[in-house]
Amino acid sequence: MAAGVAAAAFLGLAGCGGAPAGPPVLNWYINPDDGGQAEIAEACSAASNGEYQIAVSQLPRQSSEQRQQLIRRLAASDSSIDIMSIDPPYIPEFAEAGFLAPVPEDVAARTTAGVVNSALEGASWRGELVTVPFWANTQLLWYRKSLVEGTGLDLSKPVTWDQIIAAAQSKDAQIAAQGIRAESLTVWLNALIESGGGQIVTDPSPDAPEAIGLGLDTPAAEKAAEILKATAAVAGPGFSTASEDENSEAFQSGEAMFSPIWPFIWGKVNSAVEDGTVPASTPADYGWALYPRTDPARPSAPPYGGINLGVGAFSANPELAYRATECIVSEENQKQYFLTNGNPAAKEAVFSDPEVLREFPMAPVIEQSLQQAKPRPQTPYYSEVSESVQRTYHPPGDIDPRTVGPATAELIRAVMAKEELL
Repeated sequence: MAAGVAAAAFLGLAGCGGAPAGPPVLNWYINPDDGGQAEIAEACSAASNGEYQIAVSQLPRQSSEQRQQLIRRLAASDSSIDIMSIDPPYIPEFAEAGFLAPVPEDVAARTTAGVVNSALEGASWRGELVTVPFWANTQLLWYRKSLVEGTGLDLSKPVTWDQIIAAAQSKDAQIAAQGIRAESLTVWLNALIESGGGQIVTDPSPDAPEAIGLGLDTPAAEKAAEILKATAAVAGPGFSTASEDENSEAFQSGEAMFSPIWPFIWGKVNSAVEDGTVPASTPADYGWALYPRTDPARPSAPPYGGINLGVGAFSANPELAYRATECIVSEENQKQYFLTNGNPAAKEAVFSDPEVLREFPMAPVIEQSLQQAKPRPQTPYYSEVSESVQRTYHPPGDIDPRTVGPATAELIRAVMAKEELL
C-alpha cells in the first residue's frame, strides 16, 4: 500500500514538472452536419502552429434542443463552452442573458467584411455584433420547368405568391410548402409578412416583455394569412404535416410544380441520380428563382437561416477562441463547407468562385436572396413567439385571415405576462 502511495505521489510530481501540458483545447459545440465542422476544426488546429487545439462536441439535431442544452449549461457558468454554433433566432436570448463574450472590434471588422446583409443583421443584437457570421441559408422558389411550361409564367422576372398559386391551379399541380406545426411554419409566415413590408415583432421590448410590440393586426399580416390559406388549397393531401423532407420528395418525384425550400434539395437530387433512384435527366428539369413576392410592388424578403459562432462568456480563453473563430469563418473554409456540406457561405465572394458555380449554378440567386432576406423576429423571447404562431396558424387551411393575427398577438402578450402557458 505504501508503495502505491509513493508511486502516486511520484506521478503527481512528474505531472507538475517539466513535461509540457500542450496547447489549450478549445471546445466547439457544433450542430450536426456531414463532418464539415470537424474538418475545419482539424485544419484550424493545424494552422495555429500549436497555439490551440479545437475539439468538437455535437449538439442535438433540433435547433430548439441545441438552444436548451447550451442555455442550461451557460446558466450554470460552464467554462468548457468556448465556441458555439448558434441558430440565429436564439442569438438575442444568449446576448441578453450575458452568455456571449464581447466581440473584439478588430475581429468584428475582419469577420464582417463582405458578408451578406441578412447574416450581418442576424448576427447582431441592439445594433451591435454579438456573434460571428459563419454560414447563411435562404429559401429559393424551386420549380419544375416541364410543369411550368404553358402557364405563361415568366420566372426570369419576380413573381408573386398569387401568381404561382394560380399557375399551380391551372395545371392541377401542387405547391410543396411546409404546412407542419413546427418552426418551418413560423419561418414561412415571417417571410410573407416581411415581404409585405410588415414585421411580426415591431418592438422586442427586452426589458418589459409584456409590452412587446407586435405587427400581427396589419394589412401585411392579413395578406400573409391569406397566402397561407390559399396555398393549402393547392398543396398535397398531407400538407398540414408536411416538412422539408416530405416536400423535397414531392418535388423530386414531380408531384409538385413549385417548392419554396432551402438549397439542400439540389444536393439531394444529384445524390439520387448517383444512386440510380431518379432518372439522370431530373436535375435538368429543376429551375430556381427568387422567393415569391407578397406585394407585387415590393421585393420579397426570403427566409434567412444558417449558423453564427458565439464565444462563451465563461470561457477561460476568449481571445484564443476568437482567433480560432476567425480561422473557422475564413473565405476558404466557407467555400469548402459550401462545396462539401452544401451549406451556403455568409461571405459574398464565395458565390462567384468558379468551383462553387460549377457545383451550384444557382449560387448567384442564393447570394441575391441572402442580400434581401430578413431574420426571424429578433427578441430574447423568440421561443414564446414562435410557439404561439405555431399554435394559432395551424393548420393553415383552417385559419381565418382576418382574425388569426390579432388572436396570435393576444396569445403572445398573455404568455409574456405569464397569464398563459404554451
